[in-house]
Amino acid sequence: MSHRPSSGARAIAGVGLYFGCNGLMFAALLPWYPLLVERLGLSSWEFGLVVASFALGAIASSVVPAHLISRFGANAVVVGGTLLLGLSAAATAWSVNGWMMAACLFFVGFFDAIVDVAQNVVGIGVQESLSRVILSSMHALWSLGGLASGAAATIAAGNGVDMRVHLALIAVVTFIVIMSARRLIGDVGQSRRRAGTGVDAEAAADVSEPSNGARPSSKRAVLLVALPLAVVAICGTAVEDIANNWSAIAAVEFSGVPAATAGIAFSVVIGSQCLGRFSGDFLVQRFGSSRIARLGGGLIALGGIGVVTAIEPVQLLVGLTLMGYGSATLVPGALGAAAHIPGVGRAGGVTLVNWIMRVGFLATSPLVGIIASLGTLRWGLSVLIVIGAVTMIFAGRLGGAQEQAER
Repeated sequence: MSHRPSSGARAIAGVGLYFGCNGLMFAALLPWYPLLVERLGLSSWEFGLVVASFALGAIASSVVPAHLISRFGANAVVVGGTLLLGLSAAATAWSVNGWMMAACLFFVGFFDAIVDVAQNVVGIGVQESLSRVILSSMHALWSLGGLASGAAATIAAGNGVDMRVHLALIAVVTFIVIMSARRLIGDVGQSRRRAGTGVDAEAAADVSEPSNGARPSSKRAVLLVALPLAVVAICGTAVEDIANNWSAIAAVEFSGVPAATAGIAFSVVIGSQCLGRFSGDFLVQRFGSSRIARLGGGLIALGGIGVVTAIEPVQLLVGLTLMGYGSATLVPGALGAAAHIPGVGRAGGVTLVNWIMRVGFLATSPLVGIIASLGTLRWGLSVLIVIGAVTMIFAGRLGGAQEQAER
């Protein structure tokens, strides 16, 4: 089915708004954590347990995204999930104790995971319909949405704005934008083969198998295809997690950067990752996702070496830049390949790999912390070198699922 260029451009803009709004809604809550901790009187360990409920909610979503997408279609799930995500985030501001905050964050994580899967399914559908790689750029817009929202929330908090008003406003604005984005996407990426049969046409497209009927013989066969893709995705998120939690500390300990300005280390990683994602679509289109992922793994390993051996700021920042740029296409590439796992359909493959990725994500920072406690932070961050090597080993599997599906 062909589409006019203007139709395709509008669809790409709509998917970009999906991703940008998801990043915006997620990050709108984070700068308010210190005020919530102070208001609720949470200790450090209590706060750690409370925020862990976000990850638990994401893991608990399990197969829910695939079932919802098969019933209602991915676009409807993005719209409905964003509404519930916004309500959950806004409700967090009304928490009266740690238990309520944990419950709210559980639902924030639950609905965020559902929206994440659905927006990737929509993006993959538009990408395949237009025969144009867009997924890396969409993930870059998620990062930009998060950065903009985090900055806005920080300014609001600093100027005494009521967090309940701010989060409610963000939820309303985000939902309005999502509705507009849905109109922009229209029917691009959807199949009409089942129209008039009583089956939702979009849902049929979302769960249809991209293969010509080849189907793994068992769940074990599906996992054998999905696990290597999830490993690559975990490597990508591990770099992000290390940047979130350890880059500023490394800047202070390794290179003597003042604590007040150490946040530049995080900004360097996220900024280079954004640039890598915007350029990643062209590079993947030109050279293939496997080659670019393998190159990315090499850059992560090289950057990790630069970080753990750094004794001055320039080398450290260069190493962090290589890490961020190298990790840019790993998650988009893994989720794009997941859509081609034979026998589970587009939504099922993305849901499975996304869920495994989130489970693996939980172990990254604790692993770095354990190694650092047994030795030093340099030894802990040496995990980056291993992450780069593992990425290079499994990068070839990004094209494997699609090639198997096309046989």
